[in-house]
Amino acid sequence: MISSRGNNCRAAVIASLIGALFSGCTGGDGSSLPARVPPGAIGPNFSEIQASILEPNCATIGCHLGAAAPQGLRLDSANSYAMLVSVASTEASSILRVAPGNPDNSYLIQKLEGTATVGAQMPLGAPALEQATIDVIRQWIGDGAFDDRLPSSNPIKVTSLSPDPGSTLSTAPANIVAMFDRELDVSTVNSMTFLLESSGGDGTFDDGNETAIGASGISAGPTTATFDLAGATLVNDTYRVRLLGSGPSIVMDLDANALDGEYFGTFPTGDNVQGGDFEATFLLDVPVSAATLDALQASVFTPSCAVSGCHTGPTGGALPSGLNLSSADASFANLVGVASVQQPALSRVAVGDPDNSYLVQKVEGTAASGSRMPLGGGALDQALIDDLREWISNGANR
Repeated sequence: MISSRGNNCRAAVIASLIGALFSGCTGGDGSSLPARVPPGAIGPNFSEIQASILEPNCATIGCHLGAAAPQGLRLDSANSYAMLVSVASTEASSILRVAPGNPDNSYLIQKLEGTATVGAQMPLGAPALEQATIDVIRQWIGDGAFDDRLPSSNPIKVTSLSPDPGSTLSTAPANIVAMFDRELDVSTVNSMTFLLESSGGDGTFDDGNETAIGASGISAGPTTATFDLAGATLVNDTYRVRLLGSGPSIVMDLDANALDGEYFGTFPTGDNVQGGDFEATFLLDVPVSAATLDALQASVFTPSCAVSGCHTGPTGGALPSGLNLSSADASFANLVGVASVQQPALSRVAVGDPDNSYLVQKVEGTAASGSRMPLGGGALDQALIDDLREWISNGANR
């Protein structure tokens, strides 16, 4: 994504740093980059940045384009502004990538000037940009980071959805994010207009067995709507996302225009007529883990732990017998969410957190107290430890 021809040099440098800053896309070791960038080649406005830098250099196959865009950061013309302005950095979530009116507290500027608390100065592996070049970006941000592109005369439309329509996910999404081609009336994006439901296991949504999925929060602004799934439990099923453009409650833009939402398989949505619901589905297919407690009991606890003179019970405060690992039920009761006797600040098994589970630390030999387990025997095979880790990561279920 680096070009060194004529006036494109400066565009290539900025494209390289933006790609490296947000995604880890690289342009090599930087040896082809010019030492100086002539000021004034690109004005401090978003249309020039988008047309001359992001679109040809970053929104390319294998980088910030489509479903596989690193960190979900899409920099094509339909999505880039919404992904940069007023969006939290993934490296430092308390800081916005671009904070309108505040370049000092914009993560983009901090990375360019080498003042960010995380990671290296950008562009990565290349000379730092001259301050005059950075000041062009500072000016755009200081002026409000406005999108100067002329708005379309068509009704407001959906320009992308994450997860992608029709996609199959192997892990449950943390949120559902929709993007639009103009500013929303954020008050119209709520639990009555932004909906998620599961099919009830049959992949259809017209037989009455669907289940509505509640959001832990729904937020919007200025051109993005987010359905937060924190704390939600999603089972393997087909899910339907809906954004309503018709009916008593609808998504609208700042001019009270209804969403033009009909989805025909490509973005942006709509038929250029106000009204119409957006609907898209995705499939959640999380592989079923083989690392069950019953399997671990047979492969680890019974042969290596619940042996004579060791973790045989009865349950109590005295080790080792007090840690009863003689059956799957006993192991569950004595491990999951139970504080360690040797390290009371740690649970023997911390659900979802193998690194901070004392059981894992003991079998890996990293615990701050005592000897590595199993005591007096060889260390467990890494494959068995990985099974323990997987069981804990997946919820340490009985």
